Amino acid sequence: MPLFQGDDLACRRGEALIFEAVDFALEPGEALWLAGPNGSGKSSLLRLMAGLLKPIAGRITWDGREIGKDAEAHRARLRYLGHLDAVKAHLSVTENLLFWAEYWGLAPNAAGPALSRLGLAHLKDAPARQLSAGQRRRLGLARLALGPVALWLLDEPSAALDAAGVDLLATLIDECRAQGGIVVYSSHDTLPVADAHKLTLAPLSLDIGIA
Repeated sequence: MPLFQGDDLACRRGEALIFEAVDFALEPGEALWLAGPNGSGKSSLLRLMAGLLKPIAGRITWDGREIGKDAEAHRARLRYLGHLDAVKAHLSVTENLLFWAEYWGLAPNAAGPALSRLGLAHLKDAPARQLSAGQRRRLGLARLALGPVALWLLDEPSAALDAAGVDLLATLIDECRAQGGIVVYSSHDTLPVADAHKLTLAPLSLDIGIA
């Protein structure tokens, strides 16, 4: 049985059916690229995988157990990065990362090495509001470098990154996979991630309950 699996999934937003009959199956060390145009449900599928939404059909399991049966354990095993950076403009770069370290129960001394890894050490005391879009994205990604977990769910992680940033992101993904982690990411562009499975979602034009 695959470690992380979704079977016959369907999701809707409001009254609109976003996707249906979606399946995935992933083992430790594997990556899944979610592709498709805007509105096809990539972000919604990631939120289902994170346990933030519930499917209207199908189920998602981790090691054979539905993720909703032990939501706390599922939250502890994953890092979910939405398409927004979730950077607090009024805090410094370091304070932003310390917030997440504390939230996840991690040692505060992990923040410095994580910032260095993402090329932000020279900005550690700068207010986050002064960061460029690419630097904000790197700060968001620095959360991934705070410590290993079993599952990364990344929504458009390469947005606003330059070529060097994209290469760094790919390296982080490779390292996570080498440690047995599973990585699922959405992207309009091809990331240099070796042997990633691809799941292409297509937008549906089906409405439920609308006369």
